[in-house]
Amino acid sequence: MFGYRQNAKLQLFTVKSASRTGTQVVGLRCGFLIASALASSLSFDARAQQQNSTTPPVVVQPGAPGKPSKTLPPSTKGTLPPKSPADVEFMQGMIMHHAQAVEMTALIPSHTENKELQSLGARISSSQSDEIKFMKRWLAARGEAISMAMPGMPDMDKSGPAMALMPGMLSPEQMEALRKAHGAEFDRLFLIGMIQHHNGALTMVKDLFDTAGAGQEADIFNFATDADNTQRAEIRIMQSMLDKKGLDK
Repeated sequence: MFGYRQNAKLQLFTVKSASRTGTQVVGLRCGFLIASALASSLSFDARAQQQNSTTPPVVVQPGAPGKPSKTLPPSTKGTLPPKSPADVEFMQGMIMHHAQAVEMTALIPSHTENKELQSLGARISSSQSDEIKFMKRWLAARGEAISMAMPGMPDMDKSGPAMALMPGMLSPEQMEALRKAHGAEFDRLFLIGMIQHHNGALTMVKDLFDTAGAGQEADIFNFATDADNTQRAEIRIMQSMLDKKGLDK
């Protein structure tokens, strides 16, 4: 009896072992087929990428409204649009113009506790500081100087006579009076001075667009238009603040 049971267990073990072996063989075959398929797919993708990398890019120039597009040679390279001398002078002058506005707003925290004016000053400082960075990048990309050259005055800095050439900029006397004022008097001088300053910027934008061939490049057109809209809106806010507090006298 013991020998029969032992033989039966041996046969059962043999069958189970054979079964597991068959499963392993099937699994290996399936794994081999999957691996082969993946290898073929990867090889196809690699060949496709290699073929695409050798295909020259297609450069298409959109046509004017109602006109067909043009296919340009693959060697075509992008170039900056032509600039007008008036564009360069506008950017150089506006950097100087904005710099004084930022200087004026820097006085606000130590000269007044007017929360409304502090909020307005922070917005003006932030926006015009960002615009100065944009204008400097625009000039640098075109190989132009950041500051405006003055004939016969190579060492001119922003505190010199060039300041007077920018419309609306405060005179040294106005800036000194602003520095000495505090409280309501500072608020009055700041608002009157910044309205004058903003109106000067509007004049600069108008002069740019009135110059033949100037202000046509997309970047400078968008910048000048946005500056015009922003400063008009801020003038209305500042005039309202003056009227509300009776400070415009």
